[in-house]
Amino acid sequence: MSYVFGNSYEENKKFLDNLIRLDKSFDVIGKTLVIGGRKACYYLIDGFCKDEVMEKVLEFLYKLKPEEMSMSPEEFIDEHIPYGETTLIKDDEQFIQNFLSGVPILLIDGYNKMIATDFRTYPARSVDEPEKDKVMRGSRDGFVETVVFNTALIRRRIRDPRLVMEIHNIGRSSKTDVVVSYIEGRVNPRILEEVNKRIAAIDVDALTMNLESFVECFYPHRWYNPFPKFKFSERPDTAAASVLEGNIVILVDNSPSAIIVPTSVFDIVEDADDYYFPPITGTYLRLSRLIIDIAALLLSPTFLLLMMNPEWIPEGLKFIMIKETINVPILYQLLILEFAIDGMRLASLNTPNMLSTPLSIVAGIVLGDFTVSSGWFNSEIMLYMAFVAVANYTQSNFELGYALKFMRVITLIATGIFGIYGYVAGVVLSVLALACNKSFKGYSYLYPLIPFNAKQLLRRFFRISLPGTEKG
Repeated sequence: MSYVFGNSYEENKKFLDNLIRLDKSFDVIGKTLVIGGRKACYYLIDGFCKDEVMEKVLEFLYKLKPEEMSMSPEEFIDEHIPYGETTLIKDDEQFIQNFLSGVPILLIDGYNKMIATDFRTYPARSVDEPEKDKVMRGSRDGFVETVVFNTALIRRRIRDPRLVMEIHNIGRSSKTDVVVSYIEGRVNPRILEEVNKRIAAIDVDALTMNLESFVECFYPHRWYNPFPKFKFSERPDTAAASVLEGNIVILVDNSPSAIIVPTSVFDIVEDADDYYFPPITGTYLRLSRLIIDIAALLLSPTFLLLMMNPEWIPEGLKFIMIKETINVPILYQLLILEFAIDGMRLASLNTPNMLSTPLSIVAGIVLGDFTVSSGWFNSEIMLYMAFVAVANYTQSNFELGYALKFMRVITLIATGIFGIYGYVAGVVLSVLALACNKSFKGYSYLYPLIPFNAKQLLRRFFRISLPGTEKG
């Protein structure tokens, strides 16, 4: 049962001091003061408060006279609180939600409601370009870990009064802020209702891993289908464009990425650079990315199949045959390199910046020269796996890159064991994994291919116009 504040200052203060463990936490502050002859206490968390604003508010409150205090809390904040964002707190649940979010709250003797003045600030890094979602031309700002900054970056681009930012709190302990952004009149009401329904149904103690914890609670799915269910972006321009197209953008506090729903595989492979160049250039970049993704999936299994059946190789392609001695079976070489590439990627993530360049050079020499000369790997296999490794970086979605990798490894193993039948089975399995991947309710993962929509499918392959520039 919640505690409703009364008029007794001493009782209210004693309850709040025990509630927030004022005597145990060094960063929880209860600043006692006298306002207009009445006892008062400002509760705040050190590090979340703008000191210069706090100083000005206190300076104004200290000047109040006793006769100016004989009014209701509603009248008091209207006449005597020199700050725009003020609300009244009537019970401990509202107090905890606001106080632990960093909002300074004022308790005054004789008032049965507390006054929350939202001049909090959060530790945040600067708004820089995302490391992953870089563009050759376009804006250089990116989402940060503070959700209020992220909503401001979207509003800066969409000055439409129909733009809505609904906030939810998730987690009994973390009470993480989750914002649902959309434009009324453009969003599908059925999908919006489903989004809010799923968010309301989340019952967890905390979103420990922020965005990933939210995603797994928001849309549970079978672990064995690796293809991503959502599009993630760290770019405000991409999120704004998605909102203008009628999609929903979900922002989670403490996470520099946005979730875009609903989404299909064609949305996931899109990139911001597609729209920062003229239509013909953007179309070329988009088609190149699609072709490279398909090639990365099929190149090494196809090569393995042809090496197992050299009589299938056309006369004009005989040069792809391995001429050196094969000491390690081709299948084992390909699988070892698949894991070695991931090992190098993980090593680069944990390598200090000052050492990353020399270590990458050493790793390149060792894997590129010594492993071939020692007989472990053949140069042709190193060439094809180098293409696969580079191809993984042609699109910005990590999940899609690893999904293609898993399908490629499965196809490789099936081809090595069962030959042409395994190759066909691997390709069919990859297609089925795409087709059977369940996207958001009522939305196909392969839309506009399934269900077929010729106009939208054309737009997915050819960059015709920019989001928001259509007439009407």
